[in-house]
Amino acid sequence: MAVSTFPCSSCGADLAFEPGTTSLACPYCKTVNEIAPAAGAVEELDFVEALAQLDEAAEHVEVIEVTCQACSAHVRLEENTASRACPFCGSNIVASGVSARVIKPKSVLPFSVTRAKAQQAFRAWIGSRWFAPSALKRLATIEGDAEYKGANASPLAGLYMPYWTYDCHATTRYTGMRGDHYYVSVPRTSTVNGKRVTRMVQERRTRWTPAAGVVIDAFNDVLVVGSDALPSEQLAGVEDWDLGALTPYKDEYLSGFRAQTYSVDLRGGFDGAKVKMQPAIEATIRADIGGDVQTITSKTSSYLGITFKHILVPVWVSAYRYNGKAYRFLVNGRSGSVSGSRPYSAWKITFFTLACLTVAGLIAWYVSRA
Repeated sequence: MAVSTFPCSSCGADLAFEPGTTSLACPYCKTVNEIAPAAGAVEELDFVEALAQLDEAAEHVEVIEVTCQACSAHVRLEENTASRACPFCGSNIVASGVSARVIKPKSVLPFSVTRAKAQQAFRAWIGSRWFAPSALKRLATIEGDAEYKGANASPLAGLYMPYWTYDCHATTRYTGMRGDHYYVSVPRTSTVNGKRVTRMVQERRTRWTPAAGVVIDAFNDVLVVGSDALPSEQLAGVEDWDLGALTPYKDEYLSGFRAQTYSVDLRGGFDGAKVKMQPAIEATIRADIGGDVQTITSKTSSYLGITFKHILVPVWVSAYRYNGKAYRFLVNGRSGSVSGSRPYSAWKITFFTLACLTVAGLIAWYVSRA
């Protein structure tokens, strides 16, 4: 996705979006330019119509995408760029990708967390990791490239990640079984003081009856990540997006940041949304069946009134290496929540284990002497 540049009216340098504001700022002469409000509003688009028109009428852009050989991330290269560092792991990548036509995003969550606040959030996060190596905790205070005791980090990079959101009504026909508990009195024989004693006890049983029906679920803004460049479990840790703050897309919000194009297309995104809908649909079916326990033997869903949004959300990303292994952490560019991978200190784990065993031994000794 080609992102426009915005020259400073005073010195001609490229302006950059200032997180937490609605303005572009010059990093050199500090000139500030307000971003004009976007025309229109954030809209839900018709899913079926978009699929039918995707190759012809959908608003799209041409991009060059390459795959990083080190971490398998899909990375967009800017026009006339032959190589660059991978924003996800820091490895150098060279342009040998393919041109692709992609749908242009219609709305965006602008960065509100500044780089300094993102660094502060990371320091707090890594400081709370009990078994992280001490050198890694010291690394959290470094800005930019650093090397120290086997650890080195790439600068914190601001990225806009692509997501799809889906709204729809799911109509599901199901069959299953309803289980209702009931209790019966049964004799139970046991030995008491050498004598066999029989007494009546209550035993729970379940009465099963067939069930079938139709349920309807309404879904709003089912969120599906549009890129597999970052591990899904890490992204899940920072997906507390305030979607109510979405604003119509403008290039100005991306100025000074990178934007990732989607590798999961519109249809594939809805396949992912259907997977996310299943727990809610099953819960509705179980409530409809009723009883104490339920078994679902079959279910078939049809999805109507499907609409979608293609959005960009802000993430601060840094990759670092420790003892030759790559790790990555993410900071939500709106809330400041942090997710990531990190190494473990073997000696800290060993010390903690030995301490626990010592405490357990002391407790056992004390109990035995009591």
